[in-house]
Amino acid sequence: MNSLGNPLMPMRVADHFLQNTAQHSLGEPPHCWLGNPQDRRQPHSPLRIAVIGVGRMGQHHVRILSRLQDVVLLGVSDLNLERGLAIARQYQVHFFETYQDLLPHVDAAIVAVPTRQHYEVGMTCLAAGIHVLIEKPIAASVSEAEALVQAAARSRESQPTGGQRILQVGHVERFNPTFQALAQVLDAEKILALSAHRLSPYGDRANDVSVVLDLMIHDIDLMLALVDAPVVKLTAQGRCVNQALLDDVTATLEFTNGTVATLTASKASTQKLRRLVAYGQHSLTKADFLGHSIHVRHHGCQETGAVFRSGFERCYAETQHDMPLYIDPLYAELQHFVHCIQAKQSPAVGGVQATDALRLAYFIEQIVLEGDQWPAPGWRSGNRRLHLNCH
Repeated sequence: MNSLGNPLMPMRVADHFLQNTAQHSLGEPPHCWLGNPQDRRQPHSPLRIAVIGVGRMGQHHVRILSRLQDVVLLGVSDLNLERGLAIARQYQVHFFETYQDLLPHVDAAIVAVPTRQHYEVGMTCLAAGIHVLIEKPIAASVSEAEALVQAAARSRESQPTGGQRILQVGHVERFNPTFQALAQVLDAEKILALSAHRLSPYGDRANDVSVVLDLMIHDIDLMLALVDAPVVKLTAQGRCVNQALLDDVTATLEFTNGTVATLTASKASTQKLRRLVAYGQHSLTKADFLGHSIHVRHHGCQETGAVFRSGFERCYAETQHDMPLYIDPLYAELQHFVHCIQAKQSPAVGGVQATDALRLAYFIEQIVLEGDQWPAPGWRSGNRRLHLNCH
């Protein structure tokens, strides 16, 4: 029987075969093949996806992919054999002890391994000719991120049917309905300043990276999406409270168009907060990503249909923006990934955008921990890996 015949048989680990699965009803996955990856897709066939790394974030990917239309969740892989088998059993999919073994059988993979392994796993997937969604941050250094971008670009030349392999990065807040509504509100506004707060109490997740890479990088990416201009000045301060890595950081970015953005991220807070405030020429807009709400204060009293309040200096109208139906941002992100593959379109957050965010995150860490000034030495290359220690 084909080694993929039993969905819970761990590849190359026969001695860990799960009991009572020999007659599993799933049997051979539909349209499963063992040939050339470039020949495996049939017209109108479902996209075959695997998840590499089924820790906390990887399990969310598995959960959503198992329900997504036009997708077959073929299998999972994880170095933690017990965890990997448990997830495979729960979702009735194949388990692969070695992720390289699953690559010939899928069209795309979700890379949800620790950040230090993003480069190796991502490059291997792209070399195998499959589409890749890598969790944020894209890599552990800017040079690794740039290599991933180049590898995805080279894939166009190696595909006989044409089309570049998709490299998408999991900056999931871009797909948050609150942010998308905020972007629409600000589309016609001149943004003077932005302020973002992303705070959490200390927990047991993502403790292998600093708060800059875990939390702040979300807002770095959002700022770059809202302000279409290069950064010309960067200052930052931070501290280590509960771990050897930075867990409380504030950074200020100044752009060539005059916009100033202040970002605060902390893993040492007493509350959980996800908020972005935009100070515009004609309005002040507050977006609450946890409460899924947007409040807009319009300067001046010419608006109608709003509650007017007068202050000592000026009059303004305050309204609550109508929010679209809430959709799980991760669901929307994965839908976008599938659509980009099927339509052969570039993703909203590809390798280039993710590398831009990583580059700024790198220098925020460098300025805080080493006292460098902007522009920091070697800021264009970023050859050193991130996760610099406080001590």
